[in-house]
Amino acid sequence: MDQIARRPILTSLPNILTYGRIAAVPVLAGLLFFYDSPASRWAAFAIFVAACITDWLDGYLARIWEQQSNLGRMLDPIADKLLVGATLLMLVYTRSIDGLSVWAALIILSREILVSGLREFLAELNVKIHVTQLAKWKTAFQFIALAMILVGPAAEAYIPGITDAGIVILWMSAILTLFTGYDYLKAGIRHAIER
Repeated sequence: MDQIARRPILTSLPNILTYGRIAAVPVLAGLLFFYDSPASRWAAFAIFVAACITDWLDGYLARIWEQQSNLGRMLDPIADKLLVGATLLMLVYTRSIDGLSVWAALIILSREILVSGLREFLAELNVKIHVTQLAKWKTAFQFIALAMILVGPAAEAYIPGITDAGIVILWMSAILTLFTGYDYLKAGIRHAIER
């Protein structure tokens, strides 16, 4: 593919939104690492919610404008995993997620690493595993939980119990994560044995 043909793929709005989601990760992490204050929590929350919206928007625009590309298909799940993984790590660092709830974060992170490895292995076998509806619900629960826990310390005065509700939803997403991770693992083992 020559440079002229490549340029529209690199600069298409859906891909630019994905780049933005990746760029948001260090900014969000920096806000929590260096400035953990009510103002930085609101800023981190705004960045996180905007990034979550781009997760839906980039795929939607790519489909309706017929701008789907291999680059977008590669970067989109990477951006999601970076966003979720970094946010979980920073929330554990700030002790917004602590005690037994660290296990929910560990389950989610472990599943993301497992699925990334399985996708890479299955890609070598030319096997595609499509995202299930349950996996989409899992992602939605993760985004909602993390947004609530992110803003919790700053928003408790306005919405009492928001952090605790976020922790409950985090556990729900961890349970969904186990089911969806098992589906990927089962498919990976089946294809490894068949080959």
